[in-house]
Amino acid sequence: MVVKVTTENFDEEVLKSDKRVVVDFNADWCGPCRMLGPVIEQLSNEHPEVKFVSVNIDHEDELAEEYMISSIPCLVVFKDGAEIRRSVGFKPKDALLQLLG
Repeated sequence: MVVKVTTENFDEEVLKSDKRVVVDFNADWCGPCRMLGPVIEQLSNEHPEVKFVSVNIDHEDELAEEYMISSIPCLVVFKDGAEIRRSVGFKPKDALLQLLG
Protein backbone atom coordinates (compact mmCIF):
# COMPACT_ATOMS: atom_id res chain seq x y z
CA MET A 1 0.00 0.00 0.00
CA VAL A 2 1.28 3.44 -0.95
CA VAL A 3 0.70 6.07 1.74
CA LYS A 4 -0.16 9.65 0.77
CA VAL A 5 2.20 11.99 2.60
CA THR A 6 1.87 15.70 3.32
CA THR A 7 4.10 18.32 4.89
CA GLU A 8 2.37 17.61 8.21
CA ASN A 9 3.22 13.89 8.36
CA PHE A 10 6.42 13.71 6.25
CA ASP A 11 8.77 13.60 9.25
CA GLU A 12 6.83 10.82 10.94
CA GLU A 13 6.15 8.73 7.82
CA VAL A 14 9.53 9.17 6.10
CA LEU A 15 12.33 10.59 8.22
CA LYS A 16 11.47 8.69 11.42
CA SER A 17 10.56 5.41 9.72
CA ASP A 18 12.45 2.32 10.79
CA LYS A 19 12.14 0.99 7.22
CA ARG A 20 13.74 2.15 4.01
CA VAL A 21 11.28 4.60 2.40
CA VAL A 22 10.69 5.32 -1.29
CA VAL A 23 9.06 8.71 -1.80
CA ASP A 24 7.27 9.15 -5.13
CA PHE A 25 7.11 12.89 -5.91
CA ASN A 26 4.41 13.28 -8.57
CA ALA A 27 1.49 15.33 -9.89
CA ASP A 28 -1.97 14.40 -11.21
CA TRP A 29 -1.33 16.05 -14.60
CA CYS A 30 1.95 14.17 -15.22
CA GLY A 31 1.59 11.31 -17.73
CA PRO A 32 4.78 9.46 -16.71
CA CYS A 33 3.71 9.81 -13.06
CA ARG A 34 0.40 8.11 -13.86
CA MET A 35 2.29 5.33 -15.65
CA LEU A 36 4.62 4.86 -12.67
CA GLY A 37 1.83 4.76 -10.07
CA PRO A 38 0.72 1.15 -10.72
CA VAL A 39 4.35 -0.02 -10.76
CA ILE A 40 4.96 1.61 -7.37
CA GLU A 41 1.75 0.04 -6.04
CA GLN A 42 2.88 -3.39 -7.26
CA LEU A 43 6.32 -2.98 -5.68
CA SER A 44 4.74 -1.92 -2.39
CA ASN A 45 2.73 -5.16 -2.32
CA GLU A 46 5.75 -7.30 -3.23
CA HIS A 47 8.24 -5.64 -0.84
CA PRO A 48 6.69 -5.13 2.61
CA GLU A 49 10.16 -4.48 4.03
CA VAL A 50 10.17 -1.15 2.15
CA LYS A 51 7.69 1.66 2.79
CA PHE A 52 6.32 3.44 -0.29
CA VAL A 53 4.80 6.90 -0.01
CA SER A 54 3.45 9.43 -2.48
CA VAL A 55 3.81 13.23 -2.42
CA ASN A 56 1.73 15.35 -4.81
CA ILE A 57 3.99 18.32 -5.56
CA ASP A 58 1.04 20.54 -6.52
CA HIS A 59 -0.37 20.17 -3.00
CA GLU A 60 2.94 19.93 -1.15
CA ASP A 61 5.12 22.54 -2.84
CA GLU A 62 7.15 23.11 0.35
CA LEU A 63 8.35 19.50 0.30
CA ALA A 64 9.10 19.68 -3.42
CA GLU A 65 11.18 22.79 -2.82
CA GLU A 66 12.94 21.40 0.25
CA TYR A 67 14.00 18.26 -1.64
CA MET A 68 14.84 20.18 -4.83
CA ILE A 69 12.37 18.32 -7.04
CA SER A 70 12.76 19.90 -10.48
CA SER A 71 11.44 17.05 -12.65
CA ILE A 72 8.78 14.43 -12.01
CA PRO A 73 8.23 11.63 -11.45
CA CYS A 74 11.07 11.65 -8.96
CA LEU A 75 11.69 8.77 -6.59
CA VAL A 76 13.81 9.53 -3.54
CA VAL A 77 14.95 6.67 -1.32
CA PHE A 78 15.48 7.42 2.38
CA LYS A 79 17.19 5.28 5.00
CA ASP A 80 17.46 6.34 8.64
CA GLY A 81 16.11 9.79 7.74
CA ALA A 82 18.67 10.54 5.02
CA GLU A 83 18.42 10.46 1.24
CA ILE A 84 20.48 7.60 -0.18
CA ARG A 85 19.31 7.44 -3.83
CA ARG A 86 17.29 9.34 -6.39
CA SER A 87 15.75 8.48 -9.74
CA VAL A 88 14.04 10.90 -12.13
CA GLY A 89 11.61 9.94 -14.87
CA PHE A 90 9.63 6.81 -15.63
CA LYS A 91 11.59 3.61 -15.13
CA PRO A 92 10.47 0.00 -15.68
CA LYS A 93 9.98 -2.28 -12.69
CA ASP A 94 13.38 -3.98 -13.10
CA ALA A 95 15.20 -0.65 -12.86
CA LEU A 96 13.16 0.31 -9.79
CA LEU A 97 14.11 -2.96 -8.10
CA GLN A 98 17.76 -1.94 -8.44
CA LEU A 99 16.88 1.42 -6.88
CA LEU A 100 15.56 -0.41 -3.82
CA GLY A 101 18.94 -2.16 -3.50
